[in-house]
Amino acid sequence: MAEQNKKTGPIAWMAGNPVASNLLMIVLLVGGLVMGGNIKQEIFPEFTLDTVTVQVAYSGASPEEVEQGIVLAVEEAIIGLDGVKEVACTAAEGSASIVAEAIEGYDLQKLSQDIKSEVDRITSFPEEAEDPVISVISRQRGVLSLMVYGDTDGLSLRKVAEQLREELIGDPGITQVELTEVSGLQITIEIPQDKLRAYGLTLTEVADALAKTSVELPGGGIKTEGGEILVRFKERRDYAREFARVPIVTGDDGTQVLLEDIAEVKEDFQNEDIITTFDGKPAVRIEVYRIGDQTPISVSDAVHAKLEAFNKGLPSGIHVAVRNDSSDIYRQRMDLLLRNAYMGLGLVFVFLALFLEPHLAFWVSMGIPISFLGGMLILAPAGASINMVSMFAFIISLGIVVDDAIVVGENVYTMRQKGMSWIDAACEGAKRIAMPVTFSVLTNIVAFMPMFFVPGVMGKIFKVIPMVVVSVFFISLVESLFVLPAHLGHGSERKPGKIMAFILHYQQKISHGLLRFVHNVYRPFLDRAVTLRYLTVALGMAFLIVSFAYIKSGRLGFTMFPKIESDYAYLTVDLPYGTAKEVTQKALNKAVAAARRVMQENGGDQLVEGIYAKIGGSGRRKTSGSHVFKVQVFLTDADIRPIQTDEFVRQWRRNLGPVPGAESVLFESDRGGPGSGSSLEIELSHSDIEVLKRASADLAEALGIYPKVKDIDSGFSPGKRQLDFELLPAGRSLGLTSRNVANQIRASYYGAEVLRQQRGRNEIKVMVRLPEKERASKYNFEELMIRTPDGTDVPLREVVKIKDGRAYTSIDRRNGRRVISVEADVNPRKETSQILSDVVATVLPQLKADYPGLGYSLEGKQADMQESTSALISGLLMAMMVIYALLAIPFRSYFQPLIVMFCIPFGIVGAVVGHALLGYSLSLMSLFGIVALSGVVVNDSLVFIDYVNIQRRKGHCAYDAVLEAGTARFRPILLTTLTTFGGLAPMILETSRQAKFLIPMAVSLGFGILFATGITLLLVPAFYLIFEDIRLLVRKIFRRSDGELRENGVTGHVPVGQCKHKPDSR
Repeated sequence: MAEQNKKTGPIAWMAGNPVASNLLMIVLLVGGLVMGGNIKQEIFPEFTLDTVTVQVAYSGASPEEVEQGIVLAVEEAIIGLDGVKEVACTAAEGSASIVAEAIEGYDLQKLSQDIKSEVDRITSFPEEAEDPVISVISRQRGVLSLMVYGDTDGLSLRKVAEQLREELIGDPGITQVELTEVSGLQITIEIPQDKLRAYGLTLTEVADALAKTSVELPGGGIKTEGGEILVRFKERRDYAREFARVPIVTGDDGTQVLLEDIAEVKEDFQNEDIITTFDGKPAVRIEVYRIGDQTPISVSDAVHAKLEAFNKGLPSGIHVAVRNDSSDIYRQRMDLLLRNAYMGLGLVFVFLALFLEPHLAFWVSMGIPISFLGGMLILAPAGASINMVSMFAFIISLGIVVDDAIVVGENVYTMRQKGMSWIDAACEGAKRIAMPVTFSVLTNIVAFMPMFFVPGVMGKIFKVIPMVVVSVFFISLVESLFVLPAHLGHGSERKPGKIMAFILHYQQKISHGLLRFVHNVYRPFLDRAVTLRYLTVALGMAFLIVSFAYIKSGRLGFTMFPKIESDYAYLTVDLPYGTAKEVTQKALNKAVAAARRVMQENGGDQLVEGIYAKIGGSGRRKTSGSHVFKVQVFLTDADIRPIQTDEFVRQWRRNLGPVPGAESVLFESDRGGPGSGSSLEIELSHSDIEVLKRASADLAEALGIYPKVKDIDSGFSPGKRQLDFELLPAGRSLGLTSRNVANQIRASYYGAEVLRQQRGRNEIKVMVRLPEKERASKYNFEELMIRTPDGTDVPLREVVKIKDGRAYTSIDRRNGRRVISVEADVNPRKETSQILSDVVATVLPQLKADYPGLGYSLEGKQADMQESTSALISGLLMAMMVIYALLAIPFRSYFQPLIVMFCIPFGIVGAVVGHALLGYSLSLMSLFGIVALSGVVVNDSLVFIDYVNIQRRKGHCAYDAVLEAGTARFRPILLTTLTTFGGLAPMILETSRQAKFLIPMAVSLGFGILFATGITLLLVPAFYLIFEDIRLLVRKIFRRSDGELRENGVTGHVPVGQCKHKPDSR
C-alpha cells in the first residue's frame, strides 16, 4: 500500500506517463518559438506619457501678453478637472504651452476630450491668437537620422530632402518620415512705404486684394444629357512667381500695376533664425521613425536600400549621411545580452554537471529553455516585447529559474543514492519537495511584484521585468514538477560507455569530495557555530550594522541611474535673449572650431564622424530664437575611438573656454540614455516674478560654493528689449484708435497674412510686410507712417507715446504659481544625494526666510527618484507581509517565518559589499535588485527549515535536526547559489557601456545570493535554536508540561536537554 501511495497524485501520474510530459514539453517549446518569432522587437519598452498638451500660437506677442491673454484662461479652465494631477504652463514669445499631467491609469482620451470641452468654452482669447491644438503626447520611436547637406541654398536642400522623404515613404516597410529642425515655408511679399504711399495703399489692403485673387472654389454641376459636368472656379496660386503677376492697381485707362512692380516677392522660410549645418555645410535633417510592430532593423535596412538608389541621382555637391542608426545599437545590445545569456547558461550547466550526474544535470538545465520559451506563451498575449530590459529580465531569471529544478533534481539524486529505482526516486523525490518548491517560487514572484507598481516613466520602462520573471517562474514550476520527474524517472540502467564512464568517474570524485567537505569541514563548523549561537548572531548583526553605517556615510553614493557614456557629445549655449543671429554665428563657429581641434589632436576621423550645428530652436531655458545654438558631435564606435566621450567633452570644454556673454553653457556626454540630464533641478515658486528672479540668483550663487557642482543655470535671463506704446490725444483727434494703430504696426513688422494653403505636404503662408531694411532700427519704427481714416499718413511718433521696456524670455507656471527652475550638474554624480541633502537642510530654509511666500520642490531626476524609491519601499513592505504569509502556511507556524525572513537584511549586506567591491554607486536599479532579492534569499532558508521540521517529526531534537538539515541541504543550497550567481556573473563582469545601467541590479542579486548562502548555512540554524531557547524559557517560566506546548504544529520533538550533543551556548 505504501508503495502504491508513492505513485499516486498528479506528479506521480505525469512521471509515469512520459508521453504526457513530453507533449507538455513540446507545447511549451514549439508554442514559445512561434510566439517568440512574432513578438515585437524594440530597444526600450514602448509606453505612453500621461500628459495632454494645449498649444496656442499667438504670433508676435510677448510672454506677458501670452500669459495674460491665453495661459491664465486655460490654466483656470483645466485645473481641478477629474484626472488632472498637475498643470505646467509656459508662456513664450509667440506661443503658449499648457501640459496637464494625468493621474496614473486615468483614461487619457477622456481627459483630452474634457480639456478640449473646457478650452472651447473660453471666449476671451485675443483675436490674433490661433485656434488651440489639444493632443495626447506620444513617444516617437526614432530609428535613424539622415543629413542632407551640401554647398547650396536652404530651399534647394529642402527640395532634395522632400524628394527623399517621398521616396522613403513609398517603401511599404517605412511609414513615418519627417523633416525636423526646419522652418515652415512662406511666400514673403515686401513693399516699401514709399511705394505704398505712391499708390495710396496699405499693407492690409494689399493682403486683402491678394487673398481674393487666389481662389479655388467648386461651383456645383451642370446636368446635361451626356452626364453631369462639374463647375469649378480655379485661380489658385501656389508659388511666388504666380503672386508676382497679380494686378494690384488698375488705372482708368486700363493700365495695370503688378505686384512685382512695387514689391519683392520671394519663396522664404517662416523663421529665418533657424540655421542648420553638417560638417560646416548647410543641412536639412530628416528623422525616420518606426510605427506599430516595425523593428529598428527592418526599417533601417529599408532606408539603406532606398538610399543606395537615391544617391545615384543626387545633384552635384549634395550628399546624404546616415547618423543615429538605432538598429546598430539594437544589434549590439541584443548580441551583448544573448552572449551573456549563453555564457550564464553554460556556467549553470557546468556547476550542475560537477555535482550531479550528467543525465540529471542535462534535464535540470533543460528547464531553462523550456521555461524561457514557455514564458513567451504568456508574454506575447500580454503585450510584452523583446527589448533590452526584457532580455535583461531573462538573464536575471537564468540562474534563479533552475533553483526549483535543482532542489527537485538533487532530491531525486539523493533518493537514487539510497538505492531506489529511477522512477521511484523521481516520484518520491519530487513529491517530498513539492510543497517547499511551490512556496519558494511564490515568494520569488511576490518579491518581484513591487517593481510592477512603480509609478511614472521608470515604472513604465521596468514593469516588463516582473512580467518576464513571473511568466518564467510559473512555467519553471510546472516544468520542475510535471516534466522533469518523467525525464529523471526513465534513466537508463545499462552500463555507460567509455566516454560517459570517464565523465562519471570524475563527476563522482567531485561529488564525493563535496560530501567529505560537508561532513569533515562544514558540519563541525556548524556544530561550533550553533553551540556559540549567540556569538554567531552577534557577529552577523555587527556586520549588518557596519554595512548600513557605510551606506549612511555617503561613501557609496546614490544616483538615479549610473552615468552612461553616449556616442554623441553635445553643447547647448543660451546667449542673452535677443542676440543677433550674426553674433550667435560667431560664437557657434568658435565652438565648432574647438571641437575640431580636439578631433585633430585625438585621431581625426577615428574619433569623429561628423558635426551637426544649429542656430535657433529651444535652448536650455525653453526659450527659442537666434540667441540659442547647439552642437552635436557624432563620435565613432566606443571600441574604435581613441578617447571616451567624457574625455572628449572635457577637452572640448577646455579648448573652447568661457563663451563671452553666455547665460547658460551646458556640455553633455550622456544625453538620451538613463541617467542623462541635469543632476540637480530645484523649482522655486512665488506669485511675484521679481522675487523669483532674486531668489533664483541667490540659489545659483549658493550652489556655486560646492566645488563639485558645475554648469549652474539660474533659469532667469532679462529678455529682449521692448517698445511699449499708447495712443496720444493727438492721434485720437485724427480718428485713430488703439486697435487701428496696433494692427498697422503688426502688419508692418510681423506681417499681414494673405492666406494659408497646402502645397504638397507643406502648409504655405503668404505674408505681406515692410522690407527688412525699413524694420531694422528704432528710428524706422518711430518714422513708420500710419494711415488715418481720412487717408492721410502721419509718423507714428506723432500719434503715440513710445516707452522703452523689457520683455521676459518666458514665464513658467505650475499649478497656478509662477516658477523658475535652477539646474546644475554634479561630478561625480554619485555625490548628488549628499549635496542635495545639504542644500535642502541649509540653503533652502535660509532662502525661504529671506523671501517670504517662496516655495520650492525637487523636479527632474530627483523627483522621479523620490517617487520611485517611495513606491519601492511601500511595495517592499507589502511584499514582506505576503512572503510572511506564504512562509507561515507551509510551516504552520507564526514564528518560523521570522527565522527565514531574518536573512533578508543580510542579503542586502551582500548587495552593498558587491557595489563597494566593483566600484558602483547605489542606484534605482540597485534598489530593484534588492527588492527582488528579498524573495530569492528566502528560498534556501525555506527548504532548510522545511527539512528541520521533517526531522523533528521523526523524533529528532532541535539541535540534531539542525545539524542533519545543514548536512543534507548543503549541496542543493550550494548548487542554487552557484547557478544563480553563475547566471548573473557574465552580466556583473560585463564592461560594455551598453549594459552599464543594468549591471547594478545584477550586482545586488548576485552578491546578495552569495551572502544569503552563508546566512542560510550558519545564521538560520543559530536563529532557529535561539527561538528554541526562548520557547523553552517561556515554558519554564510558566511551568507548562511538555504535552501542553506544541511546537508550531510539530509533534514528537525531543527537548534540547535530551539531545545527543547538548549545546552549551553560554
